[in-house]
Amino acid sequence: MGEKSIQKKKYILETARKVFVEKGFKKVTMKDIVEACDISRGGLYLYFESTSQIFQEVMRLESEETDDVFSDKITEDATAADILMLFLQEQKKELLRREDTLTQAIYEYYFENPPGRKNNILKKQFDSAVKIIEKLIEIGVDNGEFYCEDCQGTARNIMFVLEGLKISAQTIGITAETVDREIEFILKYLGLEV
Repeated sequence: MGEKSIQKKKYILETARKVFVEKGFKKVTMKDIVEACDISRGGLYLYFESTSQIFQEVMRLESEETDDVFSDKITEDATAADILMLFLQEQKKELLRREDTLTQAIYEYYFENPPGRKNNILKKQFDSAVKIIEKLIEIGVDNGEFYCEDCQGTARNIMFVLEGLKISAQTIGITAETVDREIEFILKYLGLEV
């Protein structure tokens, strides 16, 4: 793929992201994306076959950007506790963000494409986050920063709490105090002073 094609595909994905943020996943059609991008239908189909394919690519890019932002903030001398706190604070920012979020579209997508189907990016992200948090907790335990008898179970529980908060943020609304309270509970469970 040439540089011009790469830039065109990037433009389509950036524009489609805005459409998904505005309309969710279910209501977006290829026509919506064609109109937003101001390209021909054939021009869009050169790059993508469906709104699902476009959305999967948007989610993948979103995940990479989030990982990059998080990784860039980790210093060389950061402890496991520092990294966990940074991760939880980044999650808090995402949970409280009201504008420019794909959360509703993501849930709509997965309600239409339940787990077990191929390319389940959300499950892959969840499982990957559990593994990373588990490893982080293990390092913290080895360094004497944390106390934990079941690192994998605790990591999984942290991710389920965060996922529950995401749903609550979209349905009943949550406050910074609510998120802080849940983060504090996680940290206390690991033996950290808050």
